[in-house]
Amino acid sequence: MFRTDLLQDKRVLITGGGTGLGKGMAHRFLELGATVHICGRREEVLEKTAAELSPKGTIHAIPCDVRSLEAVEAMIDSIWSEAPLDILVNNAAGNFIARTEELSPGAWNSVIGIVLMGTLNCTMACGRRWLKSAHPGTVLSISATYAPVGSAYVVPSAVSKAGVEALTRSLAVEWGNRGIRMNAIAPGPIPTQGAFSRVLPHPGLEKIALERNPQHRFGTVEELANLAAFLVSDGSGYINGEVIRMDGGEFLQGAGEFSSLGRVLTEEDWQAIKPKKSAPKNG
Repeated sequence: MFRTDLLQDKRVLITGGGTGLGKGMAHRFLELGATVHICGRREEVLEKTAAELSPKGTIHAIPCDVRSLEAVEAMIDSIWSEAPLDILVNNAAGNFIARTEELSPGAWNSVIGIVLMGTLNCTMACGRRWLKSAHPGTVLSISATYAPVGSAYVVPSAVSKAGVEALTRSLAVEWGNRGIRMNAIAPGPIPTQGAFSRVLPHPGLEKIALERNPQHRFGTVEELANLAAFLVSDGSGYINGEVIRMDGGEFLQGAGEFSSLGRVLTEEDWQAIKPKKSAPKNG
């Protein structure tokens, strides 16, 4: 159902593009003709991904910590020196299961810095340039099913994703008449290396997650990448300000994706999954 030239001549930046969902989207966008830039904090991961995906098309790896506005501006300047971007995908994220009262200020700042401020930094850097030159642009952000209702035990992420959705809907109205579309995807559980182990770190949690889902399965990276490709393509040009939930119906069966953990995990379980002091990765 996707033409091989669906994203031909489109220039895309995917934050957190070295691993997981970001890598999956990069792979799909390249197949559909886009020129792709991926960024993240770990240069060796980015370079490995770029080398792996380069047979599919033109891909560039740019080390950047999206929490730093200065780093984001330098990255965007570098990309714009060749040609403007057409599409921004705000995918970089950090998350982990934890009892909220045990979170350090650093843990809060790390998640909010990547998810909310990173999204804001990249969106504003691209948006200002698009508006100044009257260049049309599309922004797609990755949210979470619990953003509208909150979820216990992932509170920094819930706070941040709620902000991302508010930003998406607000700018869809403010910038829509100047050629910029804003949308988001709220995926349910999708197994990816690294991220999945941080939000389902206990062997029993996977069984619980599957039982919550009417389809009794997890989503796939390929399914998300296909939805993302449609939403950033010209074929979805009249979709603006929407958050598309992709979770097999899990949300409808019970809001607050992680809220039930307090009735499931023992004190020993909590100690076993307690997050390390290192900051979450963002691809």
